[in-house]
Amino acid sequence: MDDLALAAEFPTSSREQWLRLVEGVLKGADFERKLVSRTYEGLAIQPLYPKAEGTSPIARAEPGPWRIAQRMDHPDLEAANALALADLEGGADSLALVTRKAPSARGFGLAAETVDELDRVLAGVMLDLVHVRLDAGGRGRIVAGHFATLAERRGHALSQISADLGLDPIGAMAALGVLSAPWPVVAGRLGETLADLTERGFAGRTALADGRPYHEAGAGEAQELAAVLATGVAYLRALEHYGHSLEAARDALSFLLVADADEFLTVAKFRALRRLWARVEQMSDLVPKPIRLHAETAWRMTTRRDPWVNMLRGTIAAFSAGIGGADSICALPFTAALGLPDAFARRIARNTQLILLHESNLWRVADPAAGAGGFEALTDALCEKAWSLFQEIERDGGIVESLMRGTLQARIAETRARRERAVATRREPITGTSEFPNLGEAEVAVLLPSPAAGAAAQGGNAAPAEAVHIAPLPSLRTAEPFERLRDRSDALLAKTGTRPKVFLANLGPLASFTARATFAKNFFEAGGIEAVSNDGFADLGALLEAASASRARLVCICSSDEIYQEQAVGAAKALRGAGFGPIYLAGRPAGLEQDLREAGVADFIFLGCDVLSVLAEALDRAGA
Repeated sequence: MDDLALAAEFPTSSREQWLRLVEGVLKGADFERKLVSRTYEGLAIQPLYPKAEGTSPIARAEPGPWRIAQRMDHPDLEAANALALADLEGGADSLALVTRKAPSARGFGLAAETVDELDRVLAGVMLDLVHVRLDAGGRGRIVAGHFATLAERRGHALSQISADLGLDPIGAMAALGVLSAPWPVVAGRLGETLADLTERGFAGRTALADGRPYHEAGAGEAQELAAVLATGVAYLRALEHYGHSLEAARDALSFLLVADADEFLTVAKFRALRRLWARVEQMSDLVPKPIRLHAETAWRMTTRRDPWVNMLRGTIAAFSAGIGGADSICALPFTAALGLPDAFARRIARNTQLILLHESNLWRVADPAAGAGGFEALTDALCEKAWSLFQEIERDGGIVESLMRGTLQARIAETRARRERAVATRREPITGTSEFPNLGEAEVAVLLPSPAAGAAAQGGNAAPAEAVHIAPLPSLRTAEPFERLRDRSDALLAKTGTRPKVFLANLGPLASFTARATFAKNFFEAGGIEAVSNDGFADLGALLEAASASRARLVCICSSDEIYQEQAVGAAKALRGAGFGPIYLAGRPAGLEQDLREAGVADFIFLGCDVLSVLAEALDRAGA
């Protein structure tokens, strides 16, 4: 790109020149605070990066399009089979079999307890032509055995089956809080399973290092990488200890990372894992080989409110995982948080990837982020941070010991608390939920509604006497606190026929109050409180009359700081005198806060305030 003829017509610029121009715009403000953002783990994201020099592209094991994976999780075997066949006919080439009581089943899951039932689920599926990934949680060994038996019964050589059996007892323990036996016993069973499958000719991947339990608990990107890395190392050690060569143990592993709507960090995270695992291989005296890396779009980012926005989040996540080097991507359907997705939602999920692959042609460039300064810098920073966190886990005695002590859970909880604070203050906005909510949204169809939280958080079968119990990692969606507020509003609507309301007391001309009235409307409706707006009022009498006609129990004064200086105190006194309240004010007018509180203003709403706290109290006051 440096030899373009047009480029020669412009003078070469430097970073120093750019910084001088930036200083003029900042007018003395701190560069780091204004223009440098940071992740929840403290990694700096600069506003501008130079071209990266001397970088090596990251290679996947198999060049070409990534696999499009679709979940099979319908409890009815025939219905699950019909949905899967439609997915395969519609362009998917991989199936993720999610069984009941797996952490990712969320109250659903395949009810395939025997080989015959698994045969019914996979009727018409050519096992030698599609890729299969098993997702069975604590029942991984049983389901893997059923799958291998079924393949042999259908006349397939296991060596010809492309499959990831997904045995991840550590991930299941982290998510469910129980390990079926002490780790040495479980590790021995893993070694036995691999030995049996190898003897039968299976050449796929047996164990899985899964990042979902950590991501769903609120982990940052580096924490997820560190946990996955530590899990992979634990499986390497276990398999070697129980008789397998390091080469065979390495080849039995696959990995799964979560892709979310943060494009830069997701791309960097996927690229970083390949580099990190190569370092593990080198330190184990193994020649590095490309890993098999699966992606699943983030459960944490899905919403029940305005779920159509999930299509956008899912598209960004799938795009990011694809250019980050994922070998297969499972995009959660946009209605996943509401219940079991129907054929339409599943079609959108796979068509999203088909468009990215075959219309946008993303697969045609190997590691498109290579050499881009921002992506390379973030990849390097994530590698450094994740390796440091991985070493902390190793100092704990490994990931199993860290989970048993609760150390890893505590570290993730610290990151989760920072994220929750950002969500509560809308520094991390959720479009359609905490920002730009739609109180009149139509219901979205699902095959089966999500079960209650307690039913969805089901574990495996009754734990045996030798089982090891730990504090499980929570599985949380970021939008849940705001959704609970909306549920309170819906309950009042169902009970009384009307939602809680806030009357917007707009002062001055239209240009003075529009910005803050719009802010207030979005603010209150994020909690299900309907905003009653207007075009402003000529006098206090008209304002009081309109407020009374609105039948709103809450009032919010909206205007500019200049108008507030002239009219806000008088308006607050008049509203309080007429019996309205509580009274809110949009903004924080300098020097007026004490006078406004004395005049009757109960609280101020502004950028950076604790939105969740204010809305919860407002709903209390509105009787919801």
